[in-house]
Amino acid sequence: MKQGKVSNNVIRRLPRYLRKLDELTESGVGRISSFELGQQLGLTPSQIRQDFSNFGEFGQQGYGYNVEALRAQIAGILGMDRGFRAILIGVGNIGHALMDNFSFTEWGVELSAAFDVKESLIGSEFNGVPIYSEDSLEDYLNTHDIQIAVLAVPKTVALAVTEKLIRNGIEAIWNFTNIELTEPNSTTIVENVHFSDSLLALSYYVAERQDERGQKA
Repeated sequence: MKQGKVSNNVIRRLPRYLRKLDELTESGVGRISSFELGQQLGLTPSQIRQDFSNFGEFGQQGYGYNVEALRAQIAGILGMDRGFRAILIGVGNIGHALMDNFSFTEWGVELSAAFDVKESLIGSEFNGVPIYSEDSLEDYLNTHDIQIAVLAVPKTVALAVTEKLIRNGIEAIWNFTNIELTEPNSTTIVENVHFSDSLLALSYYVAERQDERGQKA
């Protein structure tokens, strides 16, 4: 049971735990301690126990965590068992790559439909997902139970499409448009994805290491 408001940092670590537990399962590991889990993730045992304490009591003292059971608990916390449904808007390079390479169902989300403005795409299917005209987006949202919109449209139309999604009650937007979408007066949750962020963070650490070497020389 969740204990009050959970910090964003804890939420961001949950998928890391999930991936690691999947790796452990594939390796045949059935039980793991917070110390061992921390070693593999670069976290302290106390940090792991503190993270899990936000959601109740996991594991047993002196035994550790049952990998399969812990994985199921975290998957439940992340809503993977809720049957969320998503649509994709924009079947360009990024949208096409997501449809081709990202397994939505593996993470508990069904990709129900995609939308685009290109006549050559409308009416076709890709990996079993039908592609409709963007003009039919509002009608589709009004007749289907959709929680998540994956946004991969050009920057020039990102705000207009976002306003349409919010107006039609979409609960969350996974934003790949490379512009920061913020809707302070809306209840819609927005997750902005910038591919450059990870690269620039990596660049910073490389630069920092080179500077340290230079100071020691």
